[in-house]
Amino acid sequence: MSMIPFDAREGVIWFNGELVPWQDAKLHVLTHGLHYASAVFEGERSYGGHVFKMTEHHERLQASAELLGFSLPYSVTEIDRAANEVLKANGIVDGYVRPIAWRGSEMMGVSAQHNRINVAVAAWEWPAYFSPEARLQGIRMTLADWRRPAPDTAPTRSKAAGLYMICTLSKHAAEAKGFNDALMLDYRGQIAEATGANIFLIQEGKLHTPTPDCFLDGITRRTVIDLARERGYEVIERAIMPEELARTQEVFLTGTAVEVTPVSEIDDYKFTPGEITRDLLTAYDDLVRQPGLAASAA
Repeated sequence: MSMIPFDAREGVIWFNGELVPWQDAKLHVLTHGLHYASAVFEGERSYGGHVFKMTEHHERLQASAELLGFSLPYSVTEIDRAANEVLKANGIVDGYVRPIAWRGSEMMGVSAQHNRINVAVAAWEWPAYFSPEARLQGIRMTLADWRRPAPDTAPTRSKAAGLYMICTLSKHAAEAKGFNDALMLDYRGQIAEATGANIFLIQEGKLHTPTPDCFLDGITRRTVIDLARERGYEVIERAIMPEELARTQEVFLTGTAVEVTPVSEIDDYKFTPGEITRDLLTAYDDLVRQPGLAASAA
C-alpha cells in the first residue's frame, strides 16, 4: 500500500456534485462533523471496475444520515453515479471507495440545524486489508477494553463516524501488544465484533454469529450468511459469550475491507482455519470477482 499521505495524493474526488482535484477537496477546521462527529460514511470495494453491492451501501449511507437527523442532498442513484465517475476518472479497477456525508461549518455548537450537508466520494487503489500471508495463516486478536454501546445510548444501526472512536482506540491498543486486531464485547459482555468487521465462530460444523442488535449488520456479513446457507451450512444468529471460544474450532471475520479473513488466535484461544472457513473464503472471493455478479449486485 502506498505510504503517500491521503491529503497529498493525486487524482480527483467527487465533492458536492463536482469532480475536484484531490488536494483541493478540503473543509474548514471549524466543521461541525470534525468537532461533534456529525458524519456518516461507507466503505466499498471495486473489483474489476465494479463496486460490489454499491447501491446497498449507498442506501445504508442514506439510512445512517437519517438516524443522525439529517437528509442527504443527493439521491442514492446520484451517489451511485458519483462513485462510478470517481473510479473512471482516477483509472481505478480494483480499489476502495469511501463516500462520506457531514454537517458543515455554518454553525458551531451542539445544535447545528442549519448547517449544510456535504457529501464526498473518494476512491483509491487498495490491496487486501491484511497481507495474503496473514490471511492464509489467520490473524491474531486480543480482547478489547472498550465495549460496543447499548442501542439506547447511541445510533448503533448507523455507520456513524463517532461510533468508530472506540474502534480506533481498541485497534491501536491491540497493535501495540503485537496483535492484528481486537475483539470487542458489547455492553452485556457478549461477543460483538472486531474493530471494523463482523465475526463468525464454527462449532461442530455449524456457523454461529452474534445477533447484530447493537452493532452494524454488515453487508459482507449478510452476503456470507447467504453463501453459507446456499452450501448447506447451518447459520445460527444468537448471543455468544466469550467463554464459548474454548469450544470453537474455527473463527473468521467478514467485512468490505477484510473480505473473509480467518482468525488463528484470540488471546489464549487457538484456531485453525478448516474446510468451512476455506470454502466460504473462496466462495466470497469468487463472487466479488465475477464481473457479471459484481455489476448486478451494484
